[in-house]
Amino acid sequence: MGDRGTSNHSGGTDFILVGFRVSPELHILLFLLFLLVYAMILLGNIGMMTIIMTDPRLNTPMYFFLGNLSFIDLSYSSVIAPKAMSNFWTESKSISFAGCVAQLFLFALFIVAEGFLLAAMAYDRFIAICNPLLYSVHMSTRLCAQLVAGSYFCGCISSVLQTSMTFTLSFCASRAVDHFYCDSRPLQRLSCTNLFVHKVVSFFLSSIIILPTIIVIVVSYMYIVSTVLKIRSTEGRKKAFSTCSSHLGVVSVLYGAVFFMYLTPDRFPELSKLASLCYSLVTPMLNPLIYSLRNKDVKDALSKLLDKKKIIF
Repeated sequence: MGDRGTSNHSGGTDFILVGFRVSPELHILLFLLFLLVYAMILLGNIGMMTIIMTDPRLNTPMYFFLGNLSFIDLSYSSVIAPKAMSNFWTESKSISFAGCVAQLFLFALFIVAEGFLLAAMAYDRFIAICNPLLYSVHMSTRLCAQLVAGSYFCGCISSVLQTSMTFTLSFCASRAVDHFYCDSRPLQRLSCTNLFVHKVVSFFLSSIIILPTIIVIVVSYMYIVSTVLKIRSTEGRKKAFSTCSSHLGVVSVLYGAVFFMYLTPDRFPELSKLASLCYSLVTPMLNPLIYSLRNKDVKDALSKLLDKKKIIF
């Protein structure tokens, strides 16, 4: 690899993904676990997108956002899972410089886009419950498309900044990334560069991404709760809350794991890996289950689709 003082960020050197520090005997078990989770992610999210695209009753803003959420979940889990599974079978566990850049860029793009999309979904629920008579006017097809496009755009800009900052660092002799994918924090630990400015910029970037999305979500639900409590009938309250419970579950799982990871000190890398596992693989697996189990429209559409399959066969 070269001496500590001479190694830099040139693109000709591979990184090593250390992964989970477990005995080799557990690698097959972890491979099977990752395979099971990834299979459920594929089945759940592709299934959700298929249901939304094939059932005309789900041609609404809420399900337009949900279809994009499934696409994002499928995308960023696919950036992580295949490489992680292959590393359980190989001794080298290497990833090329270009592969590491691509992995960080794509993962950052989709995870940030998901945060903004969840904020857009909270706004959609706010309009649906607090201004139901004007819902179709406010949540027009054009606005929904703009909100989704804006989510991807913000994810792209954030990803470009984060990836460029990370890979302009000078790396030391060790190229062993103490993680199961290329992430900015474990890559920073390999740097010989003074990280003060980098950390300040990263904190500022994280703040302008996380704070606005959380504010939109919290304020939307404050208005929603206030409106629902004014509904006199118990059945009406239950129906209103049921439309939001799935979204709140998804938000709680994602942001809980993200905060746990980034608030975990660097001296506990294994805890960071577990938190990363939650939002990179567990969250995309749970999201379709949360929406399908708690949503009558999705369950009805799924039953209709399965009935069609039975008739065909």
